[in-house]
Amino acid sequence: MSDAFFYIFATLTLASAILVVANRNAVNSAVFMIVSFLGMASLFVLLEAYFLAVIQVLVYAGAVIVLFLFIIMLLDVKGGDRQKFRPVTAIATLAAAALLFTGVGVLYQAPSLAVAPPADPGVGASLKDFGALLFTRYLLPMQVTGFLLLIAMIGVIVLSKRFDASKQGPTA
Repeated sequence: MSDAFFYIFATLTLASAILVVANRNAVNSAVFMIVSFLGMASLFVLLEAYFLAVIQVLVYAGAVIVLFLFIIMLLDVKGGDRQKFRPVTAIATLAAAALLFTGVGVLYQAPSLAVAPPADPGVGASLKDFGALLFTRYLLPMQVTGFLLLIAMIGVIVLSKRFDASKQGPTA
């Protein structure tokens, strides 16, 4: 039964990821990206990686997509004209797809794949240890990341301001 769920969620994830790239409307692409992230979270649940599934939903499907939608709406992004594919692009795409399917076929036909025995849980295996490491040893990278996100948000707000010369007062 889990194999059927895997194929369903994998197909959902791949289809929505393709629709993210193929869609002309940026808001619709962001919605399809949410579906793709939820499909990935479902795959994490099938792997019994519940913490990663919850983080996937909260951080990516929640916060990151909200930030993307905020930026898209703030900048008022419109769908533009697309360039036509050149023959070189089509040939490169077909070659990459053939290489991908050949690699998957070779792996599928392999007599056996050696599976390593599960390792003992190490440092950070529990959520308490993970949090302690995150806010002690990795405090500076966390603060730098937060500061960079703040700078990016301020940059988006500054870039999205419309300059209207008629509303400006007299200059000295």
